[in-house]
Amino acid sequence: MQVILKANVKNVGQIGEIVNVKDGFARNYLIPKGLAIEANTKNIRVLEFEKRKIEELAKKAKTAAENLVNKISNLNLIIKAKAGEEEKLFGSVTAIDISEALKKEGIEIDKRKILLEEPIKRLGSYTVTIKIQQDITAKLNFTVVSE
Repeated sequence: MQVILKANVKNVGQIGEIVNVKDGFARNYLIPKGLAIEANTKNIRVLEFEKRKIEELAKKAKTAAENLVNKISNLNLIIKAKAGEEEKLFGSVTAIDISEALKKEGIEIDKRKILLEEPIKRLGSYTVTIKIQQDITAKLNFTVVSE
């Protein structure tokens, strides 16, 4: 039986693919759980229309992400922290601190998207990678200065 997948199914296929599966697997598992629909001519036409809509949305999202990358790359952020002797910080600068500093600049970035290998414990200039989308990343330059 041919079905159109509505969700990623392990060892079967990805969303939007038309795959051949055994009749029982389709009728007893995939279709009742909402993971697939039968691949008839009407559903295939609907799928093609939805694919075009999804591609247009993906293009818009990619353009917005590229604009965000440019905005982040041109930004030189300053993060203030308390420091002691030998330019060591009391505590550290983490992804949360970077996210909050970006929020003050009008850029909403989730702390989990900031790829910081380890917390920063000294004053100075740093570069961190921010994952905007699955295949789009930005480099943020920032400086940690003493309060």
